Amino acid sequence: MPSTPTNSYCSEKQRPWVLVATILGSSMAFIDGTVVNVALPVLQTSLHATVVDVQWVIESYGLFLSALILAGGALGDDLGRRRIFIIGTSLFACASVACGLSNSIPQLLIARSFQGVGAALLVPGSLALISASFDEESRGRAIGTWSGATAITTALGPVFGGWLIARASWHWVFLINAPLALAVLVISMVFVPESRNPEAKRIDWIGSLLATLGLGGVVFGFLEASTAGWRNLHVDASLIAGIAFLVAFVWFEDRTAEPMMPLRLFHSRNFAGANLLTLLFYAALGIFFFIFPMNLIQVQHDSTTVTGAATLPVIILLSSLSRWSGGLVAKVGPKLPLVAGPAIAAIGFLMFLLPGEHSSYFRGFFPGFVVLGLGMSITVAPLTTVVMTSVDEKRAGTASGINNAVSRAAGVLAIAALGPVLVVSFSRALQNAQLPSNALAAVRSHVADLGALQPPSNLDEAAQNAVRAAVAHSFIYAFRWSVLICAGLSLASAGAALAMISKPSREAKK
Repeated sequence: MPSTPTNSYCSEKQRPWVLVATILGSSMAFIDGTVVNVALPVLQTSLHATVVDVQWVIESYGLFLSALILAGGALGDDLGRRRIFIIGTSLFACASVACGLSNSIPQLLIARSFQGVGAALLVPGSLALISASFDEESRGRAIGTWSGATAITTALGPVFGGWLIARASWHWVFLINAPLALAVLVISMVFVPESRNPEAKRIDWIGSLLATLGLGGVVFGFLEASTAGWRNLHVDASLIAGIAFLVAFVWFEDRTAEPMMPLRLFHSRNFAGANLLTLLFYAALGIFFFIFPMNLIQVQHDSTTVTGAATLPVIILLSSLSRWSGGLVAKVGPKLPLVAGPAIAAIGFLMFLLPGEHSSYFRGFFPGFVVLGLGMSITVAPLTTVVMTSVDEKRAGTASGINNAVSRAAGVLAIAALGPVLVVSFSRALQNAQLPSNALAAVRSHVADLGALQPPSNLDEAAQNAVRAAVAHSFIYAFRWSVLICAGLSLASAGAALAMISKPSREAKK
């Protein structure tokens, strides 16, 4: 997060426009992070893509966003928050149009990468502009308005996106960003004042590059291992290089005078524990929200509209209970909610073991979403409180930015690591299915398609039906392994809280 502004605040007439611009701008990026998951099964079928291909659709966006978001905030402090916000919005809009016009996976991945860069400039600029435009007395209400409005748009985004996919096509999930971005640009250029931090430090470009190369190498290695195997030279070289770059990133951040991620903040046990919890818990969420739309659309044959609305229980509980859960820290301390919340979420994940191949949403999936939403509601606000109170107040913005980057990197790495698990478990279940030998031979080379795998047209009708049933059964088997991993990660995050979190205090003073 950027530093506190040092210039004068904007006028009363400008402030509502600042809110509108920042809400619309940040909502585009937040919605894009959720609604694309709903589009993935349809996109996979439309572009004849494998599960690795659709993983890259998520990863190419998340990789650049997570690696560059801290640099994006610093760039706004240095060159002007409105300027960087406008540049980020423009780049995000152009990349969204390119995504919408894509007709192949390579085209889409290039456009998604530029979307991630645009979001890395856009997202930190939203709150920075609010902080620069509102005085201390009105800033809290402004941030509350921004938080509430973005929560609503993020909740409705997948519902609207699912409806849009059903009525038009997946292309419109991206194209809809263009008119929103145009409104943001006009409002920003006419009504939003410029602001800078004259004491802004130089931007840590070397750290940003090392983080990007490190995450990229690890992600590429995991994803390619799904199809090429672990003994492939490119897979091994990519993983080794990625780990080496991440080690170099930590080494450099510990020695440079102006790091984007000051490692001394991790001297605070609470801060280190909160970020370990974030890494594990958001890895679980990243895996789950990637895989469940495939189950609902490809196996349960629900519509994209129903799939988009499936997570509404989670969003409603988060919105309605966040204030209550935030107050728990003052009443009982942070450890209890940060242990109980992930533990409850783990129970929610385990409840998704129950639905089979022909389960209705309300009987099979709704109870799990309610319990998962309750666990997330108990976790998120106390986690934010611990992050912000575990370091000196002057470092609170940096601490928040680091935690934001950790949560996004967790999803990127978890989804990448999920690929081999999905393909291996799906393939194993398919091998054990009672399929005719000719049918098994025909589908064995397409296991990376997962639930989108279609029976070859040269098989007779009985064999085709047998393949469809085996694919559905095998996907449920792979899905259950995935939610077991989610439950394990969630329980591990509860363990991190139990071992490391204590009463908040300003521990890192430098």
